[in-house]
Amino acid sequence: MAVNIVEADYDNPKQAGHVLELTNIYSKDPMGQNAPLSNYSKEHLIEGLKSLPTAFSLIAYLNDEAVGLANCIISFSTFYAKRLINIHDLMVKPQARGNGIGRKLLEAVEEKARGENYCKITLEVRRDNRARNLYERFGFHPDDVPLDFWIKELG
Repeated sequence: MAVNIVEADYDNPKQAGHVLELTNIYSKDPMGQNAPLSNYSKEHLIEGLKSLPTAFSLIAYLNDEAVGLANCIISFSTFYAKRLINIHDLMVKPQARGNGIGRKLLEAVEEKARGENYCKITLEVRRDNRARNLYERFGFHPDDVPLDFWIKELG
């Protein structure tokens, strides 16, 4: 099985389609929002990512099939005075899980972060997400300070 990780070109219709398809699959998953992307999100996701210069997506291909995705946002740590990468979405299609694809996506994110001298990689993960084991094996750990992730939806 040949797994190939590529940074998506949002101007490439095929790759943009894979980003949209995989994000929608993740959205439908209980670890996403347990519902498909809204029509608005489907229509505007790629243009929104393109308009954000700090966004990038990595697509995992297994034998030329798009099976995994990492949607990432580059941010800035004021405490370290360096850039960081936040993995906003990480997903592998259910039928492709167990093949090391999630790990390969994490390795590709880390390679980019190290190559560009970023200070860290962050992600949020639900307490009931089975991928927590993968994240721990890869070296992620809960912050030393207990945190809650709060949101205020704006309509």
